[in-house]
Amino acid sequence: MGRNLRTIDWNISTMDRNPGTTDWNISTMDRNLRTTDWNISTMVLYLLYDSLAFEDRILYVILGLQVIYYPPLAAVGVSVNLLAIVTLSRGKCGLSKCVTRYLVAMAAGDLMVIIFDLILRQIPIAYESHFRFLYSIPVCNIHAVLLFAATDCSVWFTVTFTFDRFVAICCEKLKTKYCTERTAAVVLGTVILLSCLKNISWYFMLTGWYQLHNTPWFCLLTISVLESRVWGVIELLQYILTPGVPFVLILLLNAFTVRCILVASRARRRLRGHSSGESPRDPEMESRRKSIILLFLISGNFILLWVLLLVHSIWNRMFYLGFESVFLSQLILELGYMLQLLSCCTNTFIYAVTQTKFREQLKNVVKYPFIASVQIIKS
Repeated sequence: MGRNLRTIDWNISTMDRNPGTTDWNISTMDRNLRTTDWNISTMVLYLLYDSLAFEDRILYVILGLQVIYYPPLAAVGVSVNLLAIVTLSRGKCGLSKCVTRYLVAMAAGDLMVIIFDLILRQIPIAYESHFRFLYSIPVCNIHAVLLFAATDCSVWFTVTFTFDRFVAICCEKLKTKYCTERTAAVVLGTVILLSCLKNISWYFMLTGWYQLHNTPWFCLLTISVLESRVWGVIELLQYILTPGVPFVLILLLNAFTVRCILVASRARRRLRGHSSGESPRDPEMESRRKSIILLFLISGNFILLWVLLLVHSIWNRMFYLGFESVFLSQLILELGYMLQLLSCCTNTFIYAVTQTKFREQLKNVVKYPFIASVQIIKS
């Protein structure tokens, strides 16, 4: 009897093993099916690509390029902006304290855009399969407020710097009162406060859930908000204020600045008695020339790299409001994002090209960790 019971137990345990083997076979079949599905989806992609229009093929290629473009851009953007902040903060670049504050603020603003936009939005969108866990984290509207506030700060810091240089070059009486370190701190603090207040509306316009798609709002939103004229006008005003108004202000201020420099240059030549022929070296005009080159490169870089995103954002919002003249391609939006994020990485290179002392100090900052390491090893 005991032997029979043991035999029955052994048979039952064998049956238990067999279902385990069956499960293993089923899981193996699942893997084979997944591999087959992947091969089929790859074939479908090739077939779809062949059937796409030329414009859509370009979009398909750009979306592929973003996968290899965004991570290196993020690494470069974080590195160069941190280097700029450290180098400028040392105060040894031959710039006034006022200008230094503006340039440090611009680098900090660009760094925040790199973090909140490039690293926390664009890279998860490009690598959507690796960031699906974000679908369960309801913080997208908070992320949107921080992202758009950082973007506003980055843009309007450029405007305040442009206005400061305009005052310094064209308004001699106001220069001594306005172009100071204290005024710069007040102006920059005001920009930060207003940017945060202005972008609180995004918290109510968007939901807390990510959609991981490259739309101007990038969070899920209700149909009532998408089709609402009230929220549509608010969103349109957001795009006009940043960067639409800054575009106009920067162009006007630069035009006035150039006019002032040309008038002052002719007047100085007349006073020095060299209205014709080559004039001797004028230190004041040399200083102004360097200042205006820096200003124009920063301003021109900002406008050129932002213009596509500005056009698409405003046009797209007007389309949803009912002005259905032309719907701009997704291609323009994707290129706009790529160029706009590139603009957050270029100012440090502009400083290095136009400012000799900044270039020297930048080299010292880069060398410092290696020199310190060697000294520690020797000691």
